[in-house]
Amino acid sequence: MVSSRGLATTQPLFSFGLISDVQYADIPDGRSFLGVPRYYRHSILVLQRAVKEWNIHQKHMFVINFGDIVDGFCPKDQSLGTVQKVVDEFEKFTGGPVYHMIGNHCLYNLPRSKLLPLLKIQSLDGRAYYDFSPVPEYRFVVLDAYDISAIGWPQDHPKTLEAMKILREKNPNENKNSPDNLDGLERRFVMFNGGLGKEQMEWLDGVLLDATILNQKVIVCCHLPLDPGAANLDTLLWNYDEVMNLIHRYNCVKACLAGHDHIGGYSIDSHGIHHRVFEAALECPPGTSAFGYIEVYDDRISLIGTDRMESTDMHFSPRS
Repeated sequence: MVSSRGLATTQPLFSFGLISDVQYADIPDGRSFLGVPRYYRHSILVLQRAVKEWNIHQKHMFVINFGDIVDGFCPKDQSLGTVQKVVDEFEKFTGGPVYHMIGNHCLYNLPRSKLLPLLKIQSLDGRAYYDFSPVPEYRFVVLDAYDISAIGWPQDHPKTLEAMKILREKNPNENKNSPDNLDGLERRFVMFNGGLGKEQMEWLDGVLLDATILNQKVIVCCHLPLDPGAANLDTLLWNYDEVMNLIHRYNCVKACLAGHDHIGGYSIDSHGIHHRVFEAALECPPGTSAFGYIEVYDDRISLIGTDRMESTDMHFSPRS
């Protein structure tokens, strides 16, 4: 994943730390449904090492957590305390704010009404999407990948009902978390994924228009991947194609960053946008880590990964 281009000598405009899929729980190690080992108690040690490294660096403006702060197997009577415990570890970062996004495992533990205040996501009606601009030249857009979802909303909520309708139409399996018998891109229609609703799409359109007017470069952050070339097909956002069609109408988006697919991935799409999916902290065997930081330049972003997180140099394509 490392670019073959030479190292530049210019200083970055800024840098920020990142980690994804900590999925901490105070339970014995286990395995994913694919049989991949998961180290539930060790993952918080990965986070602690990350925060220590970010603080030693002393120059990072902020940190982004790409979702799934605790695991779905966390005993539900411990959910609130466990989320708070992991949030407290993030809060030990001294350089600036920590920006969170929600993932499916977060929502297995707590409803939005309890989760969003813990993650300090300023919310209107349970929405978990927002944007921020750390410097005038850049804007970060954090999407709510479970806006339309069968998890996290009350069972009779219109967004839950819309999600269940999609799953009934697209997934014939009794277990809606199973992609069995679904072919190709249809494999994304499982309950552990979700989609963006109409209001969020309109909001995103407005943000991208505003960024274009302000001549800002945009980095899109989403728990779910947005490009089939960067991730397993059963981990994609339900309406990734609709979202990317909107993004491709503008020239301001330079990279889409995501978690969820624990193995990690990287691609450049047909419009020259970089897609980087981050390796999960959860699947680091004891003594290993997966976290990093990104240096942001005018013409590229460079991920400097630690251990199992691969470094990636992402040069922006000139677009008219």
